[in-house]
Amino acid sequence: MKGRRALVGGGPYRDGMTLLAPVDTARPLLPVVGADMRVPLVGGGQSRVVDLDVAATAPALEVVAAHVAAVLPHLGSVHRGAGWRSTLATAGVEQARRTVARHVGARSDDTVVFTRNTTEALNLLASAVPGSVLVLDIEHHADLLPWQRADGGCTVVRAGTTIAATLDVLAAALAAHRPALLAVTGASNVTGEVLPLERIARLAHAAGARLAVDGAQLVPHRRVDLADAGIDYLAFSGHKAYAPFGVGALVGRADWLDGARPHLAGGGAVASVRLTGSEIGAVWRTGPDRHEAGTPDTIGVLAVARALTELASLDPRAWAAHERDLRDRLVAGLAAVPGVTVLDLFADAVDHVGVVAFLIAGLDARLAALALSAEWGIAVRDGAFCAHPALARLTGGRPALRASFGVGTTRADVAALLGAVAALAAAGPRGRYRSDAGGWHVEADDRPRPGWAAEPADPRACAAS
Repeated sequence: MKGRRALVGGGPYRDGMTLLAPVDTARPLLPVVGADMRVPLVGGGQSRVVDLDVAATAPALEVVAAHVAAVLPHLGSVHRGAGWRSTLATAGVEQARRTVARHVGARSDDTVVFTRNTTEALNLLASAVPGSVLVLDIEHHADLLPWQRADGGCTVVRAGTTIAATLDVLAAALAAHRPALLAVTGASNVTGEVLPLERIARLAHAAGARLAVDGAQLVPHRRVDLADAGIDYLAFSGHKAYAPFGVGALVGRADWLDGARPHLAGGGAVASVRLTGSEIGAVWRTGPDRHEAGTPDTIGVLAVARALTELASLDPRAWAAHERDLRDRLVAGLAAVPGVTVLDLFADAVDHVGVVAFLIAGLDARLAALALSAEWGIAVRDGAFCAHPALARLTGGRPALRASFGVGTTRADVAALLGAVAALAAAGPRGRYRSDAGGWHVEADDRPRPGWAAEPADPRACAAS
């Protein structure tokens, strides 16, 4: 067997061979903001924060926070400005665009469009597809719902119970439907399983389709190379890749995007505007400008680029080994707890990112998540993770718990969760909780809040999603 570099669609795991570098998971791979934070517990006292909800929003890297602080005094309006701050801001945004392209292995003629997040990036792409879209049923809603807007609509196909069977399903569906685009997740946001994207790209291209990848859970965990893997479009979010603020990106082939209706109509997207009577005529730009009207989130863009630069500094084998060790510890520990079931989509998956979903028998997921936070200071996610069809397959629709981790996670975090889950499974929550139409809530929550978040959220906003 031959080894290979760590790359999307199998990472360092391939053909049953594991190529892992020695790693010490007692320490984080990279320092993140707030890692030593203390959080209040119900009834008084504090605990070290254990953030295992990284798949939803990752903490900022310390170097990113420092970069933002250094950049803020120089913030100016990008493009067309002659002032020094404007000149610097413009140069920074365009340099960040090149950094993103380089980090994901974009081709020389690919376009990088900055968006708010993965969801907006995929909605933008949906408006540009000149035909129909084929998509799997296991996708996050952001990679499922937008495709209904494509010119030819979308066809959803049911993934198999193995990756091998899923590849067969995709090959058959591509031949039968001849879509313009195949859209798949890079790594499941529910179970963390990584799809073999290089093989999927070959299937799509053989059928005359392009491949779009939802990279929201892939880019924060793996190096991606669009050109080498054959990926035509990649969407991802900065807030899941250790950059604060609301910036994402769509990276890929320019022709569809240049021919699409501008995503936002406004300043910067046009070369000229003329009025003829009551009619408005516009000559729209091509390239990123076509879809980036208005003033961008400059600080967010610069933060994303800095985060990706720091991730690129990691040894990819050590990066994968760090996550593999943590995941193995977590899965083995959960499997040893009576009443706990770990969820998987595919029986033959060999590569996973740091996402693990599980159930605790006899305990509502929301109640369990509240107890983990209120009594142990541990943050996990509960619900359907914006992937309702996937949860329907895995649990019949029953909400689940999800622990997710990354470069700032240590084995102490995993151990803390395992101890708390074992206690919950054995004896249930110790605190007092109530349920109503809005779900479960902490009874008489006495945890002090900072002034900027003094008012508790509407419980309806916390319903399973």
